[in-house]
Amino acid sequence: MTSHGTPPGAAAVDLGDLPLEGGARLLLRRALDRVPAGGEVAVAGRDPALVVHLTAWCRREGHTVRPAEPGDAPVRARVRRSGTAAARWAGAERAGGPGPGRAAGRAEPHWGLAARGALVEAGGPEVFFPVTDRDVVWSDLAPRLYRQAAAAQWDPWTAVPWDAPFTLPDEVEAAVVQVMTYLVENEQAALVVPARLLVQVHPHFREVLQLLAVQAADEARHVEVFTRRALLRGDVMGTSSVGGRASLTTLLAEPDFSLASFLLSVLGEGSFLSLLAFLERHAPDPVTRRISHLVRQDESRHVAFGVGHLEHRAKSDPRLRGRLRAAVERRHDALAGTAGLNQDVSDALVLLAAGSWAPEALAGGWQAVRRLRADMDEGRRHRLARLGFPDDEAAELSLLHTRNFM
Repeated sequence: MTSHGTPPGAAAVDLGDLPLEGGARLLLRRALDRVPAGGEVAVAGRDPALVVHLTAWCRREGHTVRPAEPGDAPVRARVRRSGTAAARWAGAERAGGPGPGRAAGRAEPHWGLAARGALVEAGGPEVFFPVTDRDVVWSDLAPRLYRQAAAAQWDPWTAVPWDAPFTLPDEVEAAVVQVMTYLVENEQAALVVPARLLVQVHPHFREVLQLLAVQAADEARHVEVFTRRALLRGDVMGTSSVGGRASLTTLLAEPDFSLASFLLSVLGEGSFLSLLAFLERHAPDPVTRRISHLVRQDESRHVAFGVGHLEHRAKSDPRLRGRLRAAVERRHDALAGTAGLNQDVSDALVLLAAGSWAPEALAGGWQAVRRLRADMDEGRRHRLARLGFPDDEAAELSLLHTRNFM
């Protein structure tokens, strides 16, 4: 900034050799920001087209410009700041605060995709997102879980010992294939649900979107590794039952964010934590064991967010537990006529726990699957109790959960 005998309330700027659109506009705008409405900026510069381009720019921005008087050199023109230039931001508002603790209680449609904490110019299009209330989606765990999830991503090609040597009897390998087929089916539902929930949420609540996006990426990776293990020794997948698909379809049919999170993450994926621990313990080969371990780590985060979100929402919605109960009962009634867990999957789990076809081994395998179901029930009861359900009601709701586990 230089001075060329400008009066008080005025300013001057020397643009040097810069053309207006070659960086000079930034210097000019900076100088104008330093004078009040009606104030004047004396503009010097050596670009031959400066006055022509300056005139066009001022017309577009609402300022006025006049050529310099003879003997005013090196001033080329004088720009008077318009009083309407600042009016563009009249009515502007901050879209909450940038940090997680300063997210607004409600995200306004006209904020659209503005960054949280940005000064949002009035006007412009409204962008509709079904979920705009903070309490409907929020959990104070979301920022920390997202950081953990981002740091814990693993590469399916390097994290699993695909080349580890092992040989299994054909019947045991077929059991692994059947369980993997079942897991793929369930993980595809677990991929679709968070992806569908994600697009409902206003991006103002970005930590929730980030966490749901990573959750969907987790599930996509799980589908990949379960499929790859199923086809590791052959090219034929297992069976898919009508009852299993019907059970998963009810998850896709739930439109409410909290109820869908409850059915999928708290009850379904919560039960799968027990199943994955079972598979890691009874895996007949190192590949299956490693996959089960890695996937269980991911699913633990999904369950933690689901529980954390519902604990948060229960504080502001005293009717939530009644709605959760109704969702469980509604799903149970919808599946009353189905056969539950695919018998091929149940038999495969018994064989994997048994490790052989000896009658006493199969008896032990059957008992292990019974314990698995009991562990699932205990885990569901514990999570339901965290959400405020009395012990007797938690036990009742746990028993109503789908026999397909997810």
